[in-house]
Amino acid sequence: MFSTSRRRWLTILVALAVAALPVVLLASHSWGGYHWARTSNPFNLKVGDNVSSTWDPILNTTISDWSASSVLDLTKVAGSANPKNCRPTSGRVEVCNSKYGRNGWLGIAQIWITGGTHITQGIVKLNDTYFNTPTYNTTAWRNLVSCQEIGHTFGLDHQDENFNNANLGTCMDYTNNPGTNQHPNAHDFEELQIIYSHLDSTTTVGQALPNGNGNGQGVGAMPPAMQDLDLEGPGQWGRVVRGSRAQGFTVHELDFGGGHKVITFVTWAKGSGDNQ
Repeated sequence: MFSTSRRRWLTILVALAVAALPVVLLASHSWGGYHWARTSNPFNLKVGDNVSSTWDPILNTTISDWSASSVLDLTKVAGSANPKNCRPTSGRVEVCNSKYGRNGWLGIAQIWITGGTHITQGIVKLNDTYFNTPTYNTTAWRNLVSCQEIGHTFGLDHQDENFNNANLGTCMDYTNNPGTNQHPNAHDFEELQIIYSHLDSTTTVGQALPNGNGNGQGVGAMPPAMQDLDLEGPGQWGRVVRGSRAQGFTVHELDFGGGHKVITFVTWAKGSGDNQ
């Protein structure tokens, strides 16, 4: 966790950077208003480490980067998931890597929603089948995808979805050249401040939510159908609400009704034969 003095300086630096930017570039990349319910800021979100030694320094960088936000801190904890399937843990984010196969996707982030907008749990999966190839086996690509997918688990959307234009200097920008897109930028921190500008009467952070038996705590019990889901591929992710494999990204929604849904963000690998 960041010290009070270091957080103060980081907040000042981010505020100055945001103030220096043109008005036309104000942040506006929230996705659906999704956010973790919490009763105070900054909130501490646990990130389960289910990654290999190759990914550990990448995950450490991502956690350090996002913890510079004035509204949230990330704490790395021992993972609770089997990396092969990366099942979620209520109230936190699990991050996994494994050889998930030549299924076309490079990385995915999934968030579970109750009450229409409240995130209750999330996972990130990093596909070593592609990260072990020359194209993606670089620190830059690993940083970009780790940073972006974990950013989605806070409720952030992409700043830009054109792979071929100039980089915006943020991991929330799709690109074919990740050199300058490995970390968050001032707009990402600004958007987090916007998303988390209000407080909730309850919290989903670090909470084991009820299982649909009617014992909710203000955020709504998770329906049994949302538990122990097999979300291994597009056939289980629900309808595509934005993007396409040809564009290199898709966003899926699996809707259970009553404000309960699972959102999946997918980055498709180049040259995989699936998004060409």
